[in-house]
Amino acid sequence: MEQRLWMILQLFGGAALFLYSMDTLTDALQQAAGDTLRQALARLTAHPLAGVLTGAAVTAVVQSSSAVTVLVLGLVGAGLLTLQRAVPVVFGANIGTTVTAQLLAFRLEDARYLLLVAGLLLAQIALVLVLNDLLRQRMAIAYTLLELVALAYVFRINSRPGGGSYKLGWTLLILTVPVVGLILYWLWNGDHPQKRLDLQKLPRPRESDARQEHSRLQVERLRREHPEWGRLAAYLDRQGFPLYTGTGAVYLPTGEAYLEDLLERMEQAEHFIFMEYYIMAEGQLWDRLMDIFRRKAGQGVEIKVLFDDFGSMMRMPEEAVEELRRIGAEVLIFNPVHHYVNRLYFNYRDHRKIACIDGDTAYTGGANIADEYANLMERFGYWKDDGIRLEGQGAWTLTREFIYMWERMGGAMHQEHDYYRPHGDAPGQGFVQPFVDGPDSNPVSSAEDAFLQLIGGAKHMVYITSPYLAIDESMEKALCMAAGSGVDVRLMMPGIPDHKFAFMVAESYFGELLDHGVKIYRFTPGLLHGKTVLADREAAFVGSVNMDYRSFQLHFECGTLLYGAPALETLLEDMDGIMEKSWQVTRSDWEHRPLLHRVLGGLLRPFAMWM
Repeated sequence: MEQRLWMILQLFGGAALFLYSMDTLTDALQQAAGDTLRQALARLTAHPLAGVLTGAAVTAVVQSSSAVTVLVLGLVGAGLLTLQRAVPVVFGANIGTTVTAQLLAFRLEDARYLLLVAGLLLAQIALVLVLNDLLRQRMAIAYTLLELVALAYVFRINSRPGGGSYKLGWTLLILTVPVVGLILYWLWNGDHPQKRLDLQKLPRPRESDARQEHSRLQVERLRREHPEWGRLAAYLDRQGFPLYTGTGAVYLPTGEAYLEDLLERMEQAEHFIFMEYYIMAEGQLWDRLMDIFRRKAGQGVEIKVLFDDFGSMMRMPEEAVEELRRIGAEVLIFNPVHHYVNRLYFNYRDHRKIACIDGDTAYTGGANIADEYANLMERFGYWKDDGIRLEGQGAWTLTREFIYMWERMGGAMHQEHDYYRPHGDAPGQGFVQPFVDGPDSNPVSSAEDAFLQLIGGAKHMVYITSPYLAIDESMEKALCMAAGSGVDVRLMMPGIPDHKFAFMVAESYFGELLDHGVKIYRFTPGLLHGKTVLADREAAFVGSVNMDYRSFQLHFECGTLLYGAPALETLLEDMDGIMEKSWQVTRSDWEHRPLLHRVLGGLLRPFAMWM
C-alpha cells in the first residue's frame, strides 16, 4: 500500500514539475519572442512537409526528439505556433531521432572530409543569413569585402610553387564558397607545415666526407652501367640519401610475410628496436609484439616506438601506451590531434613505415602494425600488402631518419649516433638507395620526382601498384607519354577499395590513361595496398608512398630504390601473380561504370588533394 502511494505521489509530483516547467518556458518564450522569431517560425511551418523537415533537421542536430517536442509545446503555449502547424514538426522530430542509428550504421570514415566540408557549407549559409538579417542594405558590401579577401588568397596560392590541380582546387573552393574555402585553407594549407608541427628545427643529418665520396663513386659506377638510373641516384644523393652496395635486399610479397619476418628478427635483437608507423592498433599482432617488447626490455634492449596520432586514433588506447612505458619502452606520438584547436586538420601526418633492429637490419613497405595487414581479420576482402628487408650498409639511412625524426620531436638518444650504424657489409648484388620525404621539404618532393624518373626513364615496361590514384598533370602526362611511346605501362589497383570516394576520383583518370595505352588491372580478391614501381626489370621502388597528392606533398613518407638487385625478379613475380588474380579494365568497363561514380568522380577530382 505504501509503495503504491509513493508511486502515485511520484507520478503527480513529476506531472506538476513538468507543467511548471512548461509554464516557465511559455512565459520566457512570450517575453523573448520578437518579429524575427515569429516570421521564421511561420516560414518554417507554412506547409506540413516543411514542418516535418524542420522537426527532422532540428532533432538530427540536437539528437533528442523529446527536447524538440517539449520546445514545440512551449511555442504552442506561448502563441507563437498553432497546434495545426506544431503536429507536423512533432512527426518530423520522431523521424529525425533515427539519425543517431544511421550514423552508427554507416561507414563515415570514407566520407569524413566531405562531412566536414558539408558542415562548413552549412556554416557559410548560416553566416550569409545572419549578415543579411543584421546588415540588410550593407549585405552586398560585406560579401564583396569577403570575396576580395578570398581573391587575395587565390593570388597568393597561384604565386607559390605547386601543381595545377592543387591550385585549381583551392581557387574553386575559395572563390565559390569563401567561408568554407578560407577556413579549410587556414586549417590545411601546406605553406608553413613547421608552424603546425611540434618539430624542432635541427640540421639535416650529414654524412662524413669519406662516406659522401664513397656514395658519389657508387653513383658514377651506376651511371656507367645504367645512365638513366644513375641520374635518379645522383639526384637523391645530392639531397643527402647515399647510394649503397654491401646491402642485402629481400622483397616480402605479402603483409603476412613482411610482419612475420619482422617479428622473427625482433626476437633476435640485442641492442635496440626502433619502430615508426602510421598505424599501430591493438589486436593479435599487437599482443605478439608486446610479448617481444617485454622480453627484450627485460634484456636491456633499447626500445623506441613512434606512431601517428591520427592514423592510430581509436585503435591505440592510452592504456596500451602506458603499458609500453611501464615495461621500459619509450613512446612518442606524432602530431597529436587533440591538443589544440589548430590541430583539427588531416595533413602533415607521419605515413612512414620504418623498423630498425641493431643497426644491421631495417624494414619498410606498405604494411602497418594492425591485424588487417596480416589478414588476421578481414577488411575489404584479402588485404594484399608488401615490404622489404634491408641488411648491411643500406639499413643506415632508415635508422638515421628515424633518429632524426625522434630528436626533432624532442626525444633523446641513449648513445651517439654512430653507435646505431651497421656493423659491416652484407651479401648482396646491385645497389639500394633508401630515402624519405615530407612536407617540410616542399616544393621539392623526392618521392614524386623518383616516380616521375622511373616512369620517364623506362624503355620497355613500367608496372605500378597503388591503392589510390590522385595525381597532378605532370604524373598523368608521364604515364600517358610512356605508354604512347610504346612502353608497357600497367597500373594495378584494388578490386575492393577501402575509401570509395577516393576510388571514384581514381576512376576519373582511367579514360585518359586507357586512351594512351595504359593497362589497368583491379585486384579481384580484395584490397591491393602495396606501393611499388618496377621499371625495365632494372630499377624499382618499394615503400609507403601512394600515387596521390597527399603522399607526394602533405605526408611524411619513406621508401627504398633498388637498382639491379635480385629482389627485382621477386617483385616482378609478385606483380605477375597480382595480374593473374585481377581483371583488366576496358574502355567499355570505364564508360559503363555507375552514374554516381561518374558524377562524383568528376566533381571531386579538383579536390583530390583532400581525399
